[in-house]
Amino acid sequence: MSFAQSWDFTPGARVVLDDLRKCSREYEWLEEPYVSPDGETVAMVAALPDAEFSLAVNGEVWEQTFDKIWYPRFSPDGRLTALVQSAGEWTMAVDGEPWEDQYGYIWGTLFSKAGDVIAAPIQVDGKYGLVSNGVAWETLYDNANQVVLSADGSATAAVVQVKPLAQADIETFQQGIFSVAVNGVAWDSIFVNCWNPAFDPAGKHVATTIRRTLYDYSIAVDGKAWTGAYACAWAPVFHPATGQVAAPVRKAGAWGMAVDDVMAWEPRFTQIWHQAYSPDGAILAAIVAPKFGEFTVAIGGQPWDITFPVVTDLVVSPQGGRVAALSSENNANFAVICDGKVWNGRYDMAWPPVFSPDGKHLAVTVRQGGKYTVLCDGKAYAQSFDRCFDPAFSPDGTHVLIRGIADGKVYRIVAPVTAFTG
Repeated sequence: MSFAQSWDFTPGARVVLDDLRKCSREYEWLEEPYVSPDGETVAMVAALPDAEFSLAVNGEVWEQTFDKIWYPRFSPDGRLTALVQSAGEWTMAVDGEPWEDQYGYIWGTLFSKAGDVIAAPIQVDGKYGLVSNGVAWETLYDNANQVVLSADGSATAAVVQVKPLAQADIETFQQGIFSVAVNGVAWDSIFVNCWNPAFDPAGKHVATTIRRTLYDYSIAVDGKAWTGAYACAWAPVFHPATGQVAAPVRKAGAWGMAVDDVMAWEPRFTQIWHQAYSPDGAILAAIVAPKFGEFTVAIGGQPWDITFPVVTDLVVSPQGGRVAALSSENNANFAVICDGKVWNGRYDMAWPPVFSPDGKHLAVTVRQGGKYTVLCDGKAYAQSFDRCFDPAFSPDGTHVLIRGIADGKVYRIVAPVTAFTG
């Protein structure tokens, strides 16, 4: 059973915290509130007297204090994490308990799908790598970036620098100094650049975009490069069932989609990126530009017949039959696109769409005129908020969990999809 299936989806509204300023200890200030995925917990960094910091959780401050604390995040299983510093060293604290080891720096917390594994990139004595559930890579590197954690948490990966590079040493750089390390072990293959490593669903294989020369882009899987050479390439993704790798590539002046180094979508677009498979792999969708400056979504290589200046945040429904995204105009006039149709309403801002588990409903958090609310299937919830977090559906898809802040109070609302009428 997933953590979300254990949430309380009893219809109704209640106040989780009646005053955001509430704190069990004297404080200098409280920072930005974070609300747990289930809406039951509110966490804020609390600056305490004597230059100490901790986290206030539903108004109750952790017993332990730190010199600095930042980046509070809730794991999918509901645990509260934060990056904390004591005596000049950093580590991860989970529900108030810091990991045993400390690091020169730690950032960018990562979670496995179930939340049982917590990872982050670290720096120790000028070397870089990753730590997972408190255990760091045995080998650290001069440079480690673009870090990823497999969905099951069994593996971590990053682009790493495997050769030293002196200042302005262009020749060595062009010979190749980067590779990908998996669980701290670098591939034997070395490239000029690597970007966007990605795990397959089982966490057993890694694909990455590579540059073999300044002008030769391709994809490498488990260190083995595709034979094909392209003018450019974007991030790869794995087919969830077959293990094939799909990546947008530029060839002969246009963009297409290559699957295992074979053109699956012919190069006829001015741009393709952010591709995503449906969970069963039957659908491959991507954001595309049929013409310069005109973006839309393509499914199986066929674009929708509407275009926009910008398209972002593409999502495929859990059942695979529906696709949604956001459109905008120069970071304004956001709209929701679903199945090739645009919802009514334009907004100052919108956040990534969320499908119900059965794919029948779609919810989106939006902001207009400084007020936030949640849309479901194009209709707005009646109440607006000073701030609103991502919505979530009940397992049967009939109710929406809304987490919002209004007038200094934190609300947890479970509304049936029929309650959205605006």
